[in-house]
Amino acid sequence: MSKIKIGSTTLNFSLHIYLMGILNVTPDSFSDGGSFQTVDAAVHHAKNMIRDGAAIIDIGGESTRPGAKEVSTEEELQRVLPVIKKLAQETTIPISIDTSKAEVAIQALNAGASLVNDITALQGDQKMAEVISEYDVPLCLMHMQGTPKTMQKHPTYGDIIQEITTFLQKQITYATQQGISQDKIIIDPGIGFGKRTGQGIEDNCEILHRLTELQTLNCPILVGASRKTFLGNITSSSLPVTDRLEGSLAAATIAAYNGANIIRSHDVKETRRCLDIVECVLKH
Repeated sequence: MSKIKIGSTTLNFSLHIYLMGILNVTPDSFSDGGSFQTVDAAVHHAKNMIRDGAAIIDIGGESTRPGAKEVSTEEELQRVLPVIKKLAQETTIPISIDTSKAEVAIQALNAGASLVNDITALQGDQKMAEVISEYDVPLCLMHMQGTPKTMQKHPTYGDIIQEITTFLQKQITYATQQGISQDKIIIDPGIGFGKRTGQGIEDNCEILHRLTELQTLNCPILVGASRKTFLGNITSSSLPVTDRLEGSLAAATIAAYNGANIIRSHDVKETRRCLDIVECVLKH
């Protein structure tokens, strides 16, 4: 797929690799939890990311870090809605709502969001597919083994890319059966979500290395490796989140070169500069 329309914006993947800026309005996200808990701080940060090259802002109100506990629908809505409303009023940037709850998706879409990023790939809430179909908006389906609370306990794989591909194809088929057009579906292999790391097996690296194999699904590919644990684990010593910029940029560069259409990142300015180089190389 060469294009996708999100709100009034068309992303043309034959021309660009796009950036999704991460905006977590949570107290406990693994990287930036607690950093943007006021509406003004969150919107200011979003505008900075837009200035630095973000094409989409992905707003999340529930942490999905390993071991994270679920929050109520009410709490999630209280966190995300004021930010979405203000950002939608003050910019024209496509806004993604990072949620697995149908009610949160409904209210976020009504407030100005135009993309749903569901880490459960429609498995978390039976009503989500109906919402996406009714609102006729793009949807991102992600692979995850388990739930955020359990996903890193004992993940196991045979051929990881084959298993991810099989799962995503199943969910694409389910989505289309529920009335969601395939040309509105984005796929995400779920870097860091129920993937093995730090014990001699680096599933995330294999995903990045074999990413082109996911192109058989004929959907835009989103990759989010930014600041994740495996980047610290594969260096000479385990690095804290604040020291994972170089690893994040390396992962983003490899992902983009191997076929990712959208890179999800905390560090938008630096990542955009890397993607500019990748785009130039790919055009020659």
